[in-house]
Amino acid sequence: MIRRRTLFRVLVVAAMLGTLAPPALGQSRAPQPPATPSPDSQRLLHLLEDAFVSVADRATPSVVNVSVRMKREAAENPPSPEAEERFREFFGPELFERFFRRRPPREEGRATGSGVIVDARGYILTNNHVVENAAEIEVRLSDDRKFKATLVGRDARTDLAVIKLENPGASFPVAELGDSDRIRVGQWAVAIGNPFGLDRTVTVGIISATGRTHVGVATYEAFIQTDASINPGNSGGPLLNLDGRVVGINTAIVSSGQGIGFAIPINMARDIMTQLIARGRVVRGWLGVVIQDLTPDLSASFGVKEDAGVLVADVMKDGPAEAAGLKPGDVIVNFAGSPIKDVPDLQKRVAGVEPGRPTPLVVMRDHKSVNLNVKIGEQPSDDADTGDDILGLSVEPLTPETARQNRLTTRSGLLVTDVTPGSPGAAAGIKPGDAILEVNRRPVNDADALKQAVSALKPGESVPVYLQRGGGSNEYVMLTAPRP
Repeated sequence: MIRRRTLFRVLVVAAMLGTLAPPALGQSRAPQPPATPSPDSQRLLHLLEDAFVSVADRATPSVVNVSVRMKREAAENPPSPEAEERFREFFGPELFERFFRRRPPREEGRATGSGVIVDARGYILTNNHVVENAAEIEVRLSDDRKFKATLVGRDARTDLAVIKLENPGASFPVAELGDSDRIRVGQWAVAIGNPFGLDRTVTVGIISATGRTHVGVATYEAFIQTDASINPGNSGGPLLNLDGRVVGINTAIVSSGQGIGFAIPINMARDIMTQLIARGRVVRGWLGVVIQDLTPDLSASFGVKEDAGVLVADVMKDGPAEAAGLKPGDVIVNFAGSPIKDVPDLQKRVAGVEPGRPTPLVVMRDHKSVNLNVKIGEQPSDDADTGDDILGLSVEPLTPETARQNRLTTRSGLLVTDVTPGSPGAAAGIKPGDAILEVNRRPVNDADALKQAVSALKPGESVPVYLQRGGGSNEYVMLTAPRP
């Protein structure tokens, strides 16, 4: 199949070059009758056409439409101005207005996306952002059968989720999964999904790049980039190779560009899916540091080569890194025997280590190489990271990347990821995207510190909270404990 695809490309390009070749020097081109393609050219083009048709015929039955009725609080509460600005920047003003501001009344409280059936028992891979606020999930198959689905598990850090069709004994078409580690730039790519509600739309392009990071969509990024058309509604659908095997899960676009879409590699998705089905959550290794990429100036000042390591900005109290002796200002240049390139590289490597395993690392400290050994911990889950019981506030430690995404200038504090409507946090005016710097004039850098700061409050008692809003403006608000 690989040889046939290569032959297709060579011969098609050769045929095009032959028809477009300029006349010899000194000669003028005489009017020519319309060229008739040779039988060999037609046969090759039909073979290529048949390859695309074969992929569509083979994979389309396993692609589903995912319709979500959102939770009441998610449907009734619009995103914050900061979140709206991020959406507008990512999707572009036209798509933002169409899908967020001009949504018809019949779509109020609903969201749609795509998914792909990956297991005969009815398991479906899709995006986390498609189902994260779901109160009810309905799936429609290519044969128009409709099923209710339950959420098996979701992973916000990779924007993946698994749902399961509720119909024991029913038969389902299943997609075949490929190997995303073997794809190469320039190979054909086929995307199938439901853009703008247009069911099972097939588009074709090439693999434009692999291993894309710093896209700003997820914590763990190693995206496949493609120019196969991906639009809102394609989220969760498959990206396929010419063998009809899934090599990625479509997840994002760059609205300001043309033909720039991203898919999560299927090898990453397969591992996340396996864990979600087995335990409903994802277990990752955890180092307990706040890290940032090195700039040329920082590299010179810390005595390391540019693009060689990541800088430790902070070490979390009682975490694995603190126990191992890491300090702010250390530059991690090697982890588990492999050189470290940048923040996503270290994040991916640490996450892949089994919690509890001792792992060697090398840091540059005061221009000297220091060997350390760290016992990797288990990364707190999204549920553990969030503070849903902290007066309605969900929080996570602020990182340089999340600070940049939320237009924050601070490098310490807690990022507010969600605020429960009607909660004390909402009454105080705290919004998602804010950074909590201090509570009662004491710094807070983790959820435990926030819990401790408010746990002693008596019903009706208030405490000052020092915030930074998107754009870098700081202000105090009063957080009041609820009365019985």
